[in-house]
This record gives sequence, C-alpha cells and structure tokens, in this order.
Amino acid sequence: MSIINSMDRYLVFKARDELVRIKIDRILYFEAERNYTKLILANGIQFVFAVNLGKIEDILESQIQNYDSVLVRVGKSFIINKNHVLQISLQKNKLIFEAADGKAKELTIPKEPLKLLKDLLEKELNG
Repeated sequence: MSIINSMDRYLVFKARDELVRIKIDRILYFEAERNYTKLILANGIQFVFAVNLGKIEDILESQIQNYDSVLVRVGKSFIINKNHVLQISLQKNKLIFEAADGKAKELTIPKEPLKLLKDLLEKELNG
C-alpha cells in the first residue's frame, strides 16, 4: 500500500485492487489496531488499511510536505488532525473532536501523550 500526494491536499491510498482518495482536512484520526490502521473521517466514514500506524506515519512523512502542521502522532495508537480538536481533558484522559455533523467524537488517550498534545496546541496559540 502506498500514499501519493496530489494537488489540493489529498491522500490517495492504493492497494492491489482498491483506491481511496481523501481530502486531508476531512481526516479526524488514524488509529492503530495491531497490524492494521483504521482511518476515521469527520463525516463518520471509516476505512481499514493493512499496514501498521508506524508505516502510515513514515508514508505521511515522506510523501506529504509539512503534514505535521495538521496531522500529529499522539502516543502509540493515534495520528490525529489537530484542526478538529475541540477539547482536551487531562483529568479524564479524553480528547474530543468536533465531527462534520456537529456531534462530538471522543477518544481515551493516556495522560502523557495528551499533555504533549495540549502543550503543542498552546505553543502554537502563543506563536
């Protein structure tokens, strides 16, 4: 499986008999599931790819210029789109996204990676 960067900030996931084309800004997060990676879009559509999260991260790094300005690795299990983050609760270990339908999507994430994400977002706010 490979990812190709095309114009207009799209990702194209290709497998032997399949192609998935996704606008980067519609991505909520990637989630590790053993040797597979689940991709969740803001509209609720989900895809599962037969590669691990580390491989997804490597491909993003090599193919998408400045991908880390939008997509950020959070702990061992997630790469998230920070533009969709609505709330971070360190006390509850929760990361909440605003999905396209206005509903919240909630993830449970260990405190340390969540704190690093919070610090990163605060640093960006303060320039």
